[in-house]
Amino acid sequence: MLKKVYGSAVFGIEATTITVEVNIAKGIGYHLVGLPDNAIRESNYRIASALQNNGYKIPGKKITINMAPADLRKEGSAYDLTLALGILAASNQIQSENLENYLIMGELSLDGSLQPINGVLPIAINALEEGFKGFILPEQNAKEAAVVSNLEVYGVQNIKQVINFFDNNEPLEQTIIDTRAEFLKNLAFPEFDFSDVKGQESIKRCMEIAAAGGHNIILIGPPGSGKTMLAKRLPSILPPLTLHEALETTKIHSVVGSIKDKSGLISERPFRNPHHTISDVALVGGGSYPQPGEISLAHNGVLFLDELPEFKRSVLEVMRQPLEDREVTISRARFTITYPSSFMLVASMNPSPSGFFNDPNSPMAASPMEMQRYMGKISGPLLDRIDIHIEVTPVPFEKLSEERKGETSAVIRERVIKARTIQTERFKKSETLHYNAQMNTKQIRKYCKLSVEALDLLKNAMERLNLSARAYDRILKVGRTIADLDQEQNILPDHIAEAIQYRSLDREGWLG
Repeated sequence: MLKKVYGSAVFGIEATTITVEVNIAKGIGYHLVGLPDNAIRESNYRIASALQNNGYKIPGKKITINMAPADLRKEGSAYDLTLALGILAASNQIQSENLENYLIMGELSLDGSLQPINGVLPIAINALEEGFKGFILPEQNAKEAAVVSNLEVYGVQNIKQVINFFDNNEPLEQTIIDTRAEFLKNLAFPEFDFSDVKGQESIKRCMEIAAAGGHNIILIGPPGSGKTMLAKRLPSILPPLTLHEALETTKIHSVVGSIKDKSGLISERPFRNPHHTISDVALVGGGSYPQPGEISLAHNGVLFLDELPEFKRSVLEVMRQPLEDREVTISRARFTITYPSSFMLVASMNPSPSGFFNDPNSPMAASPMEMQRYMGKISGPLLDRIDIHIEVTPVPFEKLSEERKGETSAVIRERVIKARTIQTERFKKSETLHYNAQMNTKQIRKYCKLSVEALDLLKNAMERLNLSARAYDRILKVGRTIADLDQEQNILPDHIAEAIQYRSLDREGWLG
């Protein structure tokens, strides 16, 4: 007897419906086809034990299972429940009239209980689009799937509940979530706050500008000057995630199973801080079965690379295209997967291996030649994609010992949100352009027109400070953001003057 049950496979961050066809005929044997991996091939042992411990069995006949489409690779143990229900239905051990109305996924333990699975949100979205009535899955994943409205989501603890649902019409408890209310309720404010930072007012201002325009930023300074402390507080001044951004971000984290407590939507902007020993595949994504890398897990958030020159050159160079395109494409012989990767890059570095500037008072001070050699580890094309370069100097004792707290992240965030609102209005006709850092050369010419005074100032600065050609567009974009923060329609000379300060690495002779 032939029966069909439905599961789903995730490729990239999109899901594809998998039809599991189970045919039971005379003879003996168990044949599983349709490009399953080892985890799926081993499922018959888990299924046999789970059924036996719940009063059912795999029939002693010839069982043929096809996972269609047969030319797509299927992987993971999430098909256990799908296969088990198909075998029970094909052998007439359960009623199967409503089986085709539901998408069924879950990993089985030997006692029949269900273990959580990955990629639930993309699967639920696809189930709704394909017209399924409901989605049956492990209880731990139910909240995540219930984010999708107009789809009945049933979280179950063991296979016996599912069997009783189809066989005896025993109802399952539906998981219902008001997505918007849940999202707003979980909009927690990050634990790190800018009020904890003593001194460094100019650097705080720089971080505010970076947040307002979505600009990539690099902090250069000796150990203990506060680079990491400042970087960790950047998410606290970024605008809150929109519901659309939260869904996008949750889909990526759902694929790798990194959603905390499986509790629905991610409501905080991601902050990823990989170690400098990371490989290029771990950073941009890939592998035999491609998975998202750190740059995709940082989508709509911040990617912090501490001690930038310590990263392998090959690792840093693979970021160049994703920084420009805001997505990464991973190609294999049989398929191509694209992951979104629109993130803010925040990098920090010491100016030399010892960590100190050319300071005669420091016994570990580096010479200009050593500093130049160390900083030369970072390529020009990568620096070209970083809009703001800023020197971070140590905080004097007087500032450290002050009792007065600085400006809070909440106050700074309000200014950032106002500036982002101006940019949203400016770029409302564009689907891919949302903030100033994303502007290309054509858009810079359109939105960053300068007065004669501002143009003269920029010309003089480039000549006197020996600023490189790559600095020109970056200064205009940063100047546009500073004008937005000041609620000014035009870019004034003061805005250009401030933007020029944030191109330290483009100045000839900066290293002495």
